[in-house]
Amino acid sequence: MKSVEEIATEIVAREGGFVNDPDDPGGATKYGVTIHTMRRLGLDLDGDGQVTSDDVRRLTHDQACDIFLKHYFRKPRLADLPRPLQASVFDMYVNAGSNAVRVLQKLFKKMGYTLSVDGVIGPQTLGVARAAIRAAPDHLVDAYGIERRNYYYGLADRRPKSRKYARRLDGGKGGWITRAEAFISTKYHFSDQEHRERISAWG
Repeated sequence: MKSVEEIATEIVAREGGFVNDPDDPGGATKYGVTIHTMRRLGLDLDGDGQVTSDDVRRLTHDQACDIFLKHYFRKPRLADLPRPLQASVFDMYVNAGSNAVRVLQKLFKKMGYTLSVDGVIGPQTLGVARAAIRAAPDHLVDAYGIERRNYYYGLADRRPKSRKYARRLDGGKGGWITRAEAFISTKYHFSDQEHRERISAWG
């Protein structure tokens, strides 16, 4: 099984270099680290007293990995989840923050467990996670990935400007969907037809 450091490196590679898409609420971003995150952490890399897009441009690969490990893996206690869940939840946490945990908690509720859906990994969520992985060791990771894929489609349903992240210009699967499916067994991937049917209402 891959180490968390290897997973962080893969996330940085998947996120890519500097972008500043006006349709992305995250604003200026590099390696998946947003300007908002850098401001929250006080990362003034050029020492001019403020955190701007210039600081985002200066961010290095190693700095991004360090941010993800400290603030997106260890601090929210993803390291305490059952090992099989960690990679997908970590990848989504970088992409969607605490919504990654809410998706997991909602999945547990669908499975019949009682817990709060608050985006926080505490004793209750950890206890349920351990019970759930024992109950469905061969299915839980795929189930989470499918719920994650549904989350992205739902987000694009509600926010037309975000549809370009779920649908390519040619109508195929966008980055959000392929990213979620990277953590789902191939047999549960949507076919191109299933994807197009799912987004048919978008016009």
